Amino acid sequence: MIETRGLTKKYDGFQALSGLDMTVPSGSIYGLIGVNGAGKTTVLRHLAGVLRQDAGEILFDGEDVWENAAVKQHIGLVPDDLFFPNGYNLTGMKKIFAGSYAAWDERRFHEMTQAFRLSETARLRSFSKGMKKQAMFCLVMSTMPKYLLLDEPIDGLDPIVRKLVWKYIVDDVADREMSVLVSSHNLREMEGICDHIGILSAGRMKLEREMDSLRGDLHKVQVAFGADAPEDPFAGLNVLHHEKRGSVELLLISAPGEEIESRLRVHDPLIFDILPLSLEEIFIYELGGDDDEISSLIF
Repeated sequence: MIETRGLTKKYDGFQALSGLDMTVPSGSIYGLIGVNGAGKTTVLRHLAGVLRQDAGEILFDGEDVWENAAVKQHIGLVPDDLFFPNGYNLTGMKKIFAGSYAAWDERRFHEMTQAFRLSETARLRSFSKGMKKQAMFCLVMSTMPKYLLLDEPIDGLDPIVRKLVWKYIVDDVADREMSVLVSSHNLREMEGICDHIGILSAGRMKLEREMDSLRGDLHKVQVAFGADAPEDPFAGLNVLHHEKRGSVELLLISAPGEEIESRLRVHDPLIFDILPLSLEEIFIYELGGDDDEISSLIF
């Protein structure tokens, strides 16, 4: 399990993180999402032990990460801003990683470089951005991490390579109960891969929940009634947003889908459609809050 409690960080007067509480359960894939500047990369750098917090705790199965070489042996980080020493190839980088991580798996490294079709002898500076990201992924995964931290891991990758990346991750979660924290702007892919989601806003945790619970709480409804409709057919429902386009009413409702349907079907609507919100739509709503203009982007 990865935990932060009251994590706080300030840079030159700018409050990057403000009392951040976060829990990544063991053997889970946790998606950390937020707008640019929300603090996602700062969180990952703290978790990796690269930055030291001003206040709060960062714990990996109860152990502090700062200056703790034993814990860091089990952490793998694939950053968004990659750096490889000048003149190095994958063979040279392999020696560095193999000498630094006791659990280094040589067989896996060669298997992965072949699967991603990466040359182990070509200089890394000749690689495209996407190829460099694949190279770092192969290196990190070959250390057999217990905790995997990923910052925009699929940015710039083609669909086939993205599926291969996710396959390795999902297999290691299933086989070794690896815990994964992934930050990405690709919410559609995150929705299909993550079982926990945290929405970060201005250095604070806006929302943290299991994906199944997140999907079940919010629904968008399109409904139209005939002339004999009651004055307020939505009485008793937790309506978060309501607008009308012609004869069709558009609503965002927080309630189980079965309850919404049973309440509205009794009024014999001419049009009735109910759908759970996608992760992208939940993200828009949670960050938009009471702003009707932002909420209307959902429909």
